[in-house]
Amino acid sequence: MAGGAGRDGVSHTVFAVSSGAMPAGVAVVRVSGRSARSAIAALAPPLPEPRRAVLRPIGPAGDAIDRGLVLWFPGPHSATGEDVVEFHVHGGRAVVGDLLEALGRLADLRPAEPGEFTRRAVLNGRMDLTEAEAVADMVAAETAMQRRQALRQMGGSLRTRYDGWRTRLLAALAHLEADLDFPDEDLPAGIAAAVAPEVAALAEEITRHLDDGGAAERVRSGVAVAILGPPNAGKSSILNKLARRPAAIVSHIAGTTRDVVEVHLDLAGLAVTLWDTAGLRDDGGDEIEAEGIRRSLERAETADLRLVVLDGAGWPDVPAATAGVLASADLAVWNKADLRGAGSPGGDPPAESKVEPMAGGVPALWVSALTGAGLAELEAALAERAGGLAALAAGLGPTRTRHRAALQDTKAALVRALATAEPELAAEDLRVAATALGRITGRIDVEELLDVVFRDFCIGK
Repeated sequence: MAGGAGRDGVSHTVFAVSSGAMPAGVAVVRVSGRSARSAIAALAPPLPEPRRAVLRPIGPAGDAIDRGLVLWFPGPHSATGEDVVEFHVHGGRAVVGDLLEALGRLADLRPAEPGEFTRRAVLNGRMDLTEAEAVADMVAAETAMQRRQALRQMGGSLRTRYDGWRTRLLAALAHLEADLDFPDEDLPAGIAAAVAPEVAALAEEITRHLDDGGAAERVRSGVAVAILGPPNAGKSSILNKLARRPAAIVSHIAGTTRDVVEVHLDLAGLAVTLWDTAGLRDDGGDEIEAEGIRRSLERAETADLRLVVLDGAGWPDVPAATAGVLASADLAVWNKADLRGAGSPGGDPPAESKVEPMAGGVPALWVSALTGAGLAELEAALAERAGGLAALAAGLGPTRTRHRAALQDTKAALVRALATAEPELAAEDLRVAATALGRITGRIDVEELLDVVFRDFCIGK
């Protein structure tokens, strides 16, 4: 589908700013399509050598808009697979606005739609869907781990794995189809039986790939941490300390937090989202606070990790409402370590102790949101727990829900193919599996199946 068909079915050349927001030191305006060459002829002639930057006036004849760099990338060896021109100009709003207006007056040129350059690259075979998604992830990356994962995916890590599986799957399907459709040909015996081990191996590899606990997805979208605990234990204070800004209202009045407050952090290169929730209390409070508690419990169910904050002044007692949700996998802290020895019900815990036993056998750190004591240890513990949840497997796992859904469909079809005794049904299940796998990269081509059949068996010579 080279040429970049527009909504009206006619091939258009498109243009847009492909750099950051203005004003800026430099702005890059990209033009892609069959009339890109004419954009240079109209605004910055003559045509420069391919992939060589030249400095010249840019604008309609006799009315230069700016003086900048012009680069010419003839297709198919360009970012989109089409002829591409880039104008590098000063990033002022007036400069860029006038340049875009001048491009819009040229025949066959129109403004690009969101993501259209990348879409054309996919349609023209310059990248597959997983690599296109990685471009978006790279632009949106806020942490080093997100950047590294996007870079690996842009480099074809997922494409190589999924295309490899698909090639093996198409070969198995082609062999089975040949056995069914060409019974009179002199084909090797036992083709159908030989397909089963390969299908079983593929199903096992996909199962292992899926069994990553959503690690790659967590790297991409971040680890969600719900902060739970009784009212006035210092949950919001700890949130503010971790965020290093006053993200949540702090008050000595119990029940100040009525709704979920969300804060995004970069912990050791990993994206983490903290949810500060309403305090858990036995009586439920008033109607609004009761709704806040309901939402707190809801977030607790969906969070990847839970940080339980308890009032150290009441050590070692854990309020019933909090004890009821406390689990061994939680990370817990006794806040207000600065008040230890100030008449807590259980007496004064050891001054040098950083870890104390608590209800349910869950250990907890001693911290003080007021003095900052223990917060470095808490941050390190959070980073360790979150990093464990998002630890990258030996190979890059599925980074999006659509990848996981397509792989699950592929696996289910492979399992069905192995379970049936009818070759015709097995072949249909393998077709379904190949289609589901092809949805991830965007490569679904019946011609590939025919190529395998005729190449491997030379049917009809």
